[in-house]
Amino acid sequence: MWERPVTATLQPFDSLAPCAPGVWRNGNVTVTRSDDRIAGDIHIGRSGGVLEVRHSLTADRLSDALVGEVTDRVTAAGSSRSEFEAIMVGLVRSTVPGAVAAWATYYRNSLAELTSGTSAFAPIHACADDLVDGDSVLDLGSCFGFFPLRLASRGVNVIATDLHEGTVRLLDAMSTALGLDVATLVCDAASVPVPDGHVDTVTALHLLEHVDVRSGDAIVQEALRVARRRVVIAVPFEEEAERCHGHVRTFDLAALASAVSRSGAPFDVFEHHGGWAVLDAR
Repeated sequence: MWERPVTATLQPFDSLAPCAPGVWRNGNVTVTRSDDRIAGDIHIGRSGGVLEVRHSLTADRLSDALVGEVTDRVTAAGSSRSEFEAIMVGLVRSTVPGAVAAWATYYRNSLAELTSGTSAFAPIHACADDLVDGDSVLDLGSCFGFFPLRLASRGVNVIATDLHEGTVRLLDAMSTALGLDVATLVCDAASVPVPDGHVDTVTALHLLEHVDVRSGDAIVQEALRVARRRVVIAVPFEEEAERCHGHVRTFDLAALASAVSRSGAPFDVFEHHGGWAVLDAR
């Protein structure tokens, strides 16, 4: 059973802040790159209250595919969600000099894997893209914003939203660097500052597992308010919530159907690399 370790408090960090070449620090987390290590090696260890990460990653390894590898290692180290996030940021920033260059490398590699189908998350993005109804989308809990960027690349008018200002600031910088038009909003997914029926489709991909039942129900209702046509929801199926990713509850198909049925809207649910719910907002 995962338990939150007793560690020093991590400070709120800016993913684009300057850092020394090859080294990134935040609170009790230090990430250092060294060519002396075995190529591609990542070592995570804890000494007292300090979490040290040493690696020899190269630019071609920077992508969302690292998440699975790092998840296994931080779980073994008993790391918290905030430490996991700090480690991921540190791996990116310590591998390629310069904030924009480092993140642009991570984004380009990730988007290439997602669109080519080599990423584990690729089937989820492909399915969500197929389910979009209309030419305008608002995505809830966008995080890095890979799905909104995918939509923008094919000309969809898309708004990415996230609760965290730093995450949205990073997406703004990357959409500019990649030459893709993505509007952004910093907001709670249960309170989006747009009018009723503002877009054709609202998407919430792997969001509901991060919130409790009451908050999840509020998010579904808000999505139905904002959508003119359709709401698309995807959740992972897990036997145990991935705490290092901030998951607080698990779903199976029955639990997902129960969650969306409380909205009162017509819906369909199905299984495809996790669970899906498609709600009629009309």
